[in-house]
Amino acid sequence: MDGRVWASQLIGEPGFVRALDERTVRIDATPFPGDPLAEVLQGAGTQVGMLTIDLATRRRLRLNGEAERRPDGIHVRTRRVSANCPKYIQAREPETAGAESGLQDRDALRSRGLTDEQRRLVSDADTFFIASVHPEGGADASHRGGKPRFVRFRGGNALEFPDYSGNTMFNTLGNLAVNPSAGLLFLDFEGGNTLQLTGEARIVWDAGRAARFAGADRVVEFRVQEVVETRGAVPFRWRFKGYSPIKPT
Repeated sequence: MDGRVWASQLIGEPGFVRALDERTVRIDATPFPGDPLAEVLQGAGTQVGMLTIDLATRRRLRLNGEAERRPDGIHVRTRRVSANCPKYIQAREPETAGAESGLQDRDALRSRGLTDEQRRLVSDADTFFIASVHPEGGADASHRGGKPRFVRFRGGNALEFPDYSGNTMFNTLGNLAVNPSAGLLFLDFEGGNTLQLTGEARIVWDAGRAARFAGADRVVEFRVQEVVETRGAVPFRWRFKGYSPIKPT
């Protein structure tokens, strides 16, 4: 949308994502009004990256391809599929549904900068998701995890986060090296809100900057250009079960 990259969430009961055949995935969920995903899915052949993740078991699968909205759900024709390791995933279990039952009543609030409350959500986060795009490889969605405060503000709407040793695929870093446009998604697991940020990211190779984060190989700096906050967007509340046993080294 307008050349910007966004990360969005779709949540449902087990089985809401199904493989129809070896190349096609159907998602029985609808993005809420105001989510940038709802706007880009109006046309056919939208490039998307997907990360299906089960926080309770720390299992995740990554894929990308072309998405199309149909009467029975969102269909994704896959281009690339890969399983990822469980590193840095904090275990959580869905506990209760939110007080509101319909996504259609939820308001998405847009702004150019972050409020103090939104900055606290970012700083306190132990998990977020990042979307990036390569002009030839397509879109990608990935997970990032760490202890609270592993995302730090540098002043204004600039923030930074460490890049730890992962699955050595370097999808996100490779995309950012070519195209700095990126989207971040933060979930309020206790309150049910979402915070979507879009902007530009750059990889910082300065060893001194990386040394400020224990175990970081490098740092990614992100400058926020637009913010979408949606209250009550997550239909579950989540019980925290423990940090990942895999720690940055």
